Amino acid sequence: MMYHAQSFAQHGFLTDLIGYGGSKPIPALERLATLRLHHLPELPTAVGGLPFILAAPIKVILQVISILAVLLILIRAPPEFILVQNPPSIPTLLLVQIVGKIRGSKVIIDWHNLGYSILALKLGERHFLVHVAKWFEKTFGRHAYAHLFVTQAMKDYLTKEWDLKGKKVVLYDRPPKHFHRASPSETHDLFLRLGSSLSIDKSPAPPESTLLTEMKPYSPSTSSPLAGASSLHETSLPSLRSDRPAVVVSSTSWTPDEDFSILLDALEMYEQHAQDRDAQHKESTSGLPKLLVIVTGKGPLRSTYMQRINELQKTWKWVRCVSLWLEAKDYPILLGSADLGVSLHSSSSALDLPMKVVDMFGCGLPVCALNFGCLHELVKDQINGLVFSDATQLADQLETLLKNFPSSEKLRSLANTLQGPHLKNNDSHKWVWTNWENNWDLVMKQLITNT
Repeated sequence: MMYHAQSFAQHGFLTDLIGYGGSKPIPALERLATLRLHHLPELPTAVGGLPFILAAPIKVILQVISILAVLLILIRAPPEFILVQNPPSIPTLLLVQIVGKIRGSKVIIDWHNLGYSILALKLGERHFLVHVAKWFEKTFGRHAYAHLFVTQAMKDYLTKEWDLKGKKVVLYDRPPKHFHRASPSETHDLFLRLGSSLSIDKSPAPPESTLLTEMKPYSPSTSSPLAGASSLHETSLPSLRSDRPAVVVSSTSWTPDEDFSILLDALEMYEQHAQDRDAQHKESTSGLPKLLVIVTGKGPLRSTYMQRINELQKTWKWVRCVSLWLEAKDYPILLGSADLGVSLHSSSSALDLPMKVVDMFGCGLPVCALNFGCLHELVKDQINGLVFSDATQLADQLETLLKNFPSSEKLRSLANTLQGPHLKNNDSHKWVWTNWENNWDLVMKQLITNT
């Protein structure tokens, strides 16, 4: 939604972005004079401690008051478009329909998933509140000026099952154009700032070096017209260490729809296999690198899993797993510095795609992704990544891709497919990989200018 707001503002729209705080917005939003941020009040701590059946109605009432206050009072000029992301569905779908009627605004619904299916993970599919949520989402999501879908599968399903009315287009998530492979200098600066929290063993890194990078002397070429007195003084530039660990990144919301135990079990298997190989080849390398696994994100299950990981790591020699929360400017640098991404997204509806994989692809990072219904619209097995179904398969993929790291041919082959803007698969159509800006102009700009 921040990318949407940025695109609207850059195309001349006076844009208001409404949402909760808690993390800094992307830097571009702070520089746009035509964009205004409106923070909704957080739920009081006392309410958050109540049982769901009591806390949910209070939360909805507070949301109704705060959202209507922004849409009807704080935003004085009637907006031409109101873009709402779904989920969450309750109460926002109803509120934007009401405000749209009152102020003559065109409502656009950005379908990222189905809210009732997420609620079902917590309460069970047969719970009466899940049935209420499904009715609410279907009733107030049916009519809109336009519907955006993150997959073709979602468009087909909702068009048929819910009889959606309005323009319908697929707008695949894509990363912004500043996402890229990190240079050794960018990696060096980031890991200097991250510091000792990423240490994979107790041996200290050389001075001015990090776990991944080191400083090497560099002399300007004597054939350069600028070479002269300055060439007498060597300077140092960061370069990647040949003995660095392989960096695996997994971005998770630490929620039930992302089963982190799959990755944890796979890391246990990798650790055991690495120890076994090392014992059998005491005079030579085992072929498997040490792993630095960085898990980003916030969520309710984070502390539970990290406590378990910290206990396991007391006996691990080959794998270290840390959990970090990064600022928006550092996140793409981390992805661009990593060697492999892991997606545990399973989709409560089996109709959406993991944004984390989109970000990883934007940084040239191949992935191992948990398989589900429409994953093939993004991850092409054996082309830009590998698809797994359980922990054993993921452990095998980690070993296959990372054996003989950093000279891993299979990993390099997958990464190379992400370097060009136009990528083909074995299907009859061309898979076009582009950035957010170009994709938004191609789909969304046409939608809002042809009104």
